[in-house]
Amino acid sequence: MTRVLIGIALAAALGATASVASAQTLNTVKQRGNLNCGANGTLPGFGLPDAQGRWTGLDVDYCKAIAAAIFNDPNKVKFVPLTARDRFTALQSGDVDVLARNTTWTSSRDTSLGLNFTAINYFDGQGFLVRKALKVNSALELNDAAVCVQQGTTTELNLADYFRANKMKLKTVTFATSDEAVKAYDAGRCDAYTTDASGLAGERLRLANSNDHIMLPEIISKEPLGPVVRHGDDQWFDIAKWAHYAMVTAEELGITRANVDDHMKSENPDVKRLLGTEGKHGEALGLTNDWAVRIIKHVGNYGESFERNVGQGSNLKIARGLNGLWTKGGLQYAPPLR
Repeated sequence: MTRVLIGIALAAALGATASVASAQTLNTVKQRGNLNCGANGTLPGFGLPDAQGRWTGLDVDYCKAIAAAIFNDPNKVKFVPLTARDRFTALQSGDVDVLARNTTWTSSRDTSLGLNFTAINYFDGQGFLVRKALKVNSALELNDAAVCVQQGTTTELNLADYFRANKMKLKTVTFATSDEAVKAYDAGRCDAYTTDASGLAGERLRLANSNDHIMLPEIISKEPLGPVVRHGDDQWFDIAKWAHYAMVTAEELGITRANVDDHMKSENPDVKRLLGTEGKHGEALGLTNDWAVRIIKHVGNYGESFERNVGQGSNLKIARGLNGLWTKGGLQYAPPLR
């Protein structure tokens, strides 16, 4: 019996310690008064500030959703522009609380950097941008081509693998930032530019004569893009996951910024659990039970964010495709909130 009591006491003590540790990031963010979000800073549709310093983008909306859930204010976010090279270090060191910067989820990144990917907020794949004047219709016609690419990325590795697998010669021209790579391509230093297809759509708009360039049809890789947090804080990991899943669930249920108040009266159990009129799912996250209402009111559901930033309501005009809901032939699928 004594051993049992000691075991129970020890388990309780360990549980209390774990509880304190698990709330560290949330408490830090609350005490600071804002979320520090690692973002891109140069990618239209995903993370880009305007001339007045106002940030917009799909990844930007994700961080605004977390801020809304915590503070009921989507503007309590400090966006920290990060390059591909310094993004993981900034998260590991605590300079940012979450990394939301078109980052590909891979096994090595998931296991060797002390980081956790939370969810896939954009299903993507790598493609190529070329000049129409090159008269190339397929990536398989790029043998011996010079290709501009950002160094230190999965993009650089995929490029080498693709050319090797197809027994083609490659002249890789690498740059520290995507901005430098795009400028070099636009200046004619390379025959092609490669990155995620979503990135190509945005970068093409920044070229001197965007209509002179086309995206080739091949998608040569899987690029599941998603936000990242540090290992060791399960509560923060949960918040970061469910901020995305709340937006997807809201779209599944037809709840939007415009009608969320009307849905507060709903008797649908799924709606009631999401909006906090039934259960204590917000409290389980360390938030208020109306946490999802705050996200939807301030940011919208996933579909609204997609269309506004990269879809038909944006300059990019990207089709939903793989990023459509699972009920409409896409891959966006949220675990049940119950």
